[in-house]
Amino acid sequence: MLIKIEHDFLDKMTETEKNVISFINSNAQKISNMSISDLAEATYSSPATVSRTIKKCGISGFAELRYMLTQHTETKQDTTDINEIFNKSLNEISNTIDQLSIDTILKAVEEIQQAERIFIFSKGLSNQVASELSLKLQVLGKCVIFNTDSNIMQELSGRSDRNSVMIIFSMSGSTPELISAAERAAMMGARVISITCAPPELPLNKIAHIRLQGYSHKNRSFTRVDVTSRLPLYVISRILIDYLMIQHQQEETRSLAREKAKSSRNYHV
Repeated sequence: MLIKIEHDFLDKMTETEKNVISFINSNAQKISNMSISDLAEATYSSPATVSRTIKKCGISGFAELRYMLTQHTETKQDTTDINEIFNKSLNEISNTIDQLSIDTILKAVEEIQQAERIFIFSKGLSNQVASELSLKLQVLGKCVIFNTDSNIMQELSGRSDRNSVMIIFSMSGSTPELISAAERAAMMGARVISITCAPPELPLNKIAHIRLQGYSHKNRSFTRVDVTSRLPLYVISRILIDYLMIQHQQEETRSLAREKAKSSRNYHV
């Protein structure tokens, strides 16, 4: 039996939740190959019910359950490998979120909102994450300068000032060109935000006024070249842009309300 439930706790669960637990315990090997929707269909419930039931049992989610099953049952090697890969991505996402402070996120958002110009610099595979953030900030009406060229970054960083914010994406936090650009921007009075998977004591994070640190799994698919997944950086970028979008929408709503109130006053006059 994979999921063991105390009798008193079981009595507090609904019949549907009991059926889900019973199915899991009776079909451990089969579930290793199933999705949460497959399990919901097999138990005549819904994915939300399955997720809620699993969490009630002290398991963080369906991905963790499936990973546990590969450790407790005799499964095919390919099934075990796939679930190991699922768990790797889950670990990177959950640990990245765990490492982020809400206060730090809010401070970064405030700096971005108040900045007259936003410089976004990156190198290598991080360019894709940086480019996406740049595009979305431009859609929100921000003045964004995105660059990946080492020489141009040095030139642009010298044009930053106290009304600028520089956002730097770097997995390692030790890329010389990015460190140099951050140092120069800080000297010019710009606020520097580092988005890395590096510990605080590394050079880029030491320079940064705001540090957003993700978690990178140590087990890497490629070892001969550095093509490490930028998934943690994407998670941080998405959190920033989603919160900025919410605030943008709220401001638009307030603006429309003010215009409506103004029009109403003028009409009565």
